[in-house]
Amino acid sequence: MVQEKRSLSEISNLSREELVERAKKFSKRYCVGEGKGFRLKDFNADDFPKLKKEEKPAVKEVLQLGVQALAAMQDIMYAQDKWSLLIIFQAMDAAGKDGAIKHVMSGLNPQGCQVSSFKSPTAEDLDHDFMWRCQKQLPERGRIGIFNRSYYEEVLVVRVHEQILRAQKMPEKLITKKIWDERFKDIRNFEKYLQRNGTIVIKFFLNVSKKEQKKRFLERIENPDKNWKFSASDFKERGFWKEYMNAYEDMIINTSTEESPWYVVPADDKPYARIVVASAVINAMNSMDLAYPKVSREKIAELEKVKQELLSEE
Repeated sequence: MVQEKRSLSEISNLSREELVERAKKFSKRYCVGEGKGFRLKDFNADDFPKLKKEEKPAVKEVLQLGVQALAAMQDIMYAQDKWSLLIIFQAMDAAGKDGAIKHVMSGLNPQGCQVSSFKSPTAEDLDHDFMWRCQKQLPERGRIGIFNRSYYEEVLVVRVHEQILRAQKMPEKLITKKIWDERFKDIRNFEKYLQRNGTIVIKFFLNVSKKEQKKRFLERIENPDKNWKFSASDFKERGFWKEYMNAYEDMIINTSTEESPWYVVPADDKPYARIVVASAVINAMNSMDLAYPKVSREKIAELEKVKQELLSEE
């Protein structure tokens, strides 16, 4: 714990290369990798350093440094135009998905970043396979795509409420006890396909405790400016907490891989959770071997000629 606190104050003095290496080591703590053997109970929602009031500004400073590093890496990624990055957020209500996206991605160039939010499927969505609506929003080369919820809803909320599955127009004979294993397999194969075509996929489960969710729900109810964030359906889903935790655990066991890992983020402390997310994104982008495109000799000669003409202008 003391070591973590000391690390926060030291990070401001690190070079970009050192910051990237630190981000890699830090995010590894929350990375599941291969899902076999994963147990959600081994990842606590309050697994973060308990800082004193005077130490908390250091957390904001660290996050800002991470945001700056991401912005620099995104600029190269956009210019290189080879890789793309898909970032998926899944969580219970009030876990902080919107805030994490807003703060961690705040320094990115909007030209190279897109956010897609997935709520209840439309009639058109239901006329297609369960991943269709998400496939349409995949990021282009050089861009970062962020999914606020995703095709993983089809093995979470649909699994907890199987009546939703029955309403999805699927042939009855395809709705068997094997359907969840089949969907896990489809997702693994889909993400492997993306990886083989230059799209890196990283996934975040913002792990909020039931106690912290209750606190945040009450804040939304008691604060008029936050009333719009709360609906009775949010509270209703809270009644299925155990079922959701089981579904999340099974999802991570079956879909976390070394190439497309899940990060289980302790979300009871929002600023700390954002640092975990930023660190993991930095690590993912660093794996792309990013570099600005090299300019040919002919292009350099052309630039030099234009430069001389500009300098000779009266």
